[in-house]
Amino acid sequence: MKHQDVIIIGAGAAGLMCAATAGYRGKQVLVLDNAKQAGRKILISGGGRCNFTNQKVEPHQFICANPHFVKSALARYKSSDFIELVERHGVEYHERDHGQLFCNHSAKEIVTMLMTECDWASVNVQLRTEIAKVEKLASGQFKLTTSNGDYSCDSLVIATGGLSMPKLGATPFGYQLAEQFGLKVLPTSAGLVPFTWHAEQKAQFEGLSGIAVPSTITAENGTQFSEALLFTHRGLSGPAVLQISNYWKPGQAIHINLLPNDDAIELMTSALESSPKQSLRNTLSQWLPKRLVEALFGSAQLDKALNQLGHGERDAIAKQLNKWSLVMNGTEGYRTAEVTLGGVDTNELSSKTMEAKQVPGLFFAGEVMDVSGWLGGFNFQWAWSSGVAVGMAV
Repeated sequence: MKHQDVIIIGAGAAGLMCAATAGYRGKQVLVLDNAKQAGRKILISGGGRCNFTNQKVEPHQFICANPHFVKSALARYKSSDFIELVERHGVEYHERDHGQLFCNHSAKEIVTMLMTECDWASVNVQLRTEIAKVEKLASGQFKLTTSNGDYSCDSLVIATGGLSMPKLGATPFGYQLAEQFGLKVLPTSAGLVPFTWHAEQKAQFEGLSGIAVPSTITAENGTQFSEALLFTHRGLSGPAVLQISNYWKPGQAIHINLLPNDDAIELMTSALESSPKQSLRNTLSQWLPKRLVEALFGSAQLDKALNQLGHGERDAIAKQLNKWSLVMNGTEGYRTAEVTLGGVDTNELSSKTMEAKQVPGLFFAGEVMDVSGWLGGFNFQWAWSSGVAVGMAV
């Protein structure tokens, strides 16, 4: 049985970052993964350009049952630290809206950078390895039975990710290991995910597929995001929808402001004064795509001139524009979700080292924990920050 100081299960963002950090500290590190390729989720992220972090990362941009848990790791390894690493490797990048940073060329450069760091730190990354059994020995060490032989280690790191994007090999293995060692796992659900229509909504709105408009979307708990809203054949997507999906529960309404920078009553009052005989259709089509206007309101109403609308009618139209309330059918689930909500209960872990309080030598890094970030590079930053925290502790 080959012995290692540290074995990391998972060759994704958090696992590779942890491996390089530990390797540079002189630890003998082995990374195991059943995939054919390291960093698969990195490769497809950001449309193949990898939104690898954000210029400004704050604890409130993360969802966790214990909101204080993320503070220590984020403070000790900041987005500026990762940007410095990217620059040191000559990876060219650019900034988009809201401080999001993307590679100029390809997400492959981030994976290459991490693998290079692991190489320099003398880390052994072993792919195509199935793990059959993990146990804790009387000595306090861990034993792993794998398709490529048996290994033992002093420190075991679970960096297996969540359930999002099963086509990339996502499984509940990390949660099962946590439960095997007596740790609590909080219920999981798909996060940063598009919504789907009910049948009657689909009939009304599927013709709008491809239309994108600025919006402010508010969840029932008051959380709101102002970004683009995209209509699809199956439902609603776009940055604002993905963001709000993290704060939505089945059966709850979402409230959409289709004119986020305007008061619809004021716009309609002004239009009534300047063009009283203009149809409602032509009036609203100045502010929103005509197809969207026709899907929201009946043609009988749209054909009326503004001066034919009563006060109550105008108020109802304005409310539909500034606070359109919808109860969606559900989400597209893990198939297209960018992150998994829930996971290993952080109350079971040290916020400084990510070590299980009741199981010495057992650590967790990245998405497998109950920590989920906003859209915009925050989940990768959690992978880097938590990976470094563990890599410094093992």
